[in-house]
Amino acid sequence: MTVRLRPHHLLCILTYVGKGYSPGFTANMTRIAGRLSAGEEVEIVAGPDDICIPLLTDPDPHCHRTSVTGRDKAAARELSLSLNLRIKTGAKLVLDADLLSRLRKAFASNRVRSACTGCEWIELCGSMSARRFDGAVLTTGLLRPNRHIE
Repeated sequence: MTVRLRPHHLLCILTYVGKGYSPGFTANMTRIAGRLSAGEEVEIVAGPDDICIPLLTDPDPHCHRTSVTGRDKAAARELSLSLNLRIKTGAKLVLDADLLSRLRKAFASNRVRSACTGCEWIELCGSMSARRFDGAVLTTGLLRPNRHIE
């Protein structure tokens, strides 16, 4: 199977520690992190993705807001430039050990974080980055859980 992710969720998944908007959201995000850790392919999508699913029943889901699509544009631009990736709708990738390490290094160095501006989770994600992602749910089969980046 394939995990459908919008561009800014490539950043969110890097620091995910089991906290979220609701119990349903958290359970879903944990499942997705497990699928990605097992090597499942990612397909970049425009708009709501597999992570958004539990929020789409809200009366006014933030997944459709202009601010969120702005996050996607910023994340796609920075990830494409900083990591020489093709982050656009339809692109496919696997978060293997090398790519996960590159993503986390770029995140830790603030090269790919303009999409995070104004996000309510920015402090949590910043603290995860400062702790070298210790405790993050996302790993790969080639990385031991909670392995630090250099």
